[in-house]
Amino acid sequence: MELDDLAPDPHLQFDLWLAEAASSGMRYPETAALATATADAVPSVRMVLVKGHDERGFVFFTNTDSRKAHEVAANPRAALALHWESLARQVRIEGAVARVPDADALAYFGSRPRGSRISAWASPQSRAVADRAELERLVTMIEERFAGQEDVPLPPHWGGYRVVPTAIEFWQGRDDRLHDRIRYERDATGWSRRRLGP
Repeated sequence: MELDDLAPDPHLQFDLWLAEAASSGMRYPETAALATATADAVPSVRMVLVKGHDERGFVFFTNTDSRKAHEVAANPRAALALHWESLARQVRIEGAVARVPDADALAYFGSRPRGSRISAWASPQSRAVADRAELERLVTMIEERFAGQEDVPLPPHWGGYRVVPTAIEFWQGRDDRLHDRIRYERDATGWSRRRLGP
């Protein structure tokens, strides 16, 4: 893979690779590891779904009382990594994090299955619960609250975040560990790119 094999705009290149991952038949090709850190740089990582992408960045949604949301509030930087094993590819994204408008969160929330919307209301994400029965009781309470309503409203503790990239790296696996790594970095005029050693 040479520099000229990739689009000059990393967002276009990401769209190409994501489309190829999706067409390969893999389940949830938009799955990414999201790394955040506390204000004093204690890191944590978990899997999320990238539910939107354009030239502004990469969007995920979550409970705004979750650990990741608290860490982003204290230290608004994050990294994402998408790995497509069957294609021997990965994409790494680094950047600042910002909340998406409530209208975007509402639009996505409304597209989720009703059960997922109920769970978003019921789950005390990242907080201790006594047992599985407690979770089920919370779900039952929310089901009763919205009984007969197909349109479950957006919870006040749920929203979206956008990772606004300053760097995007494309990795293509090769034999004998001679992998291809092309890193794009944002500068004052747009995007520059360079090859990195594997």
